[in-house]
Amino acid sequence: MISIYLVIFITLVAALIASFAQVAFKKALGNKSMGVLGIVRAALTNKTIMAGLAAYMGSLALYLFALSHAQLSIVYPLFASTFIFIAVLSRLMLHEKLSATRAAGTALVFVGIVVIALTI
Repeated sequence: MISIYLVIFITLVAALIASFAQVAFKKALGNKSMGVLGIVRAALTNKTIMAGLAAYMGSLALYLFALSHAQLSIVYPLFASTFIFIAVLSRLMLHEKLSATRAAGTALVFVGIVVIALTI
């Protein structure tokens, strides 16, 4: 049996990797409006999207590992840290604006994650 703290760490790492994958997807697609076929074509030919897909699969493997060692009601809310990571990464890597309202919402997500983590 592994420690619940290791499960928490693995879940947070999975969430961080998934967040980087999302940023890779957005960076590769840019602001282009594409149809489904265009997106499929991009997914099959764009190296950045392929790297994002690989990262996503790695994230999924870590997430499934965490699920196999802890309750879904613990792991899934911790994985919601992707909302926090995305807010930070999109600001730093994509130069997206973070409004005060969105920052407050992200802070509420953080507080919720902390509250859940304290019940473990």
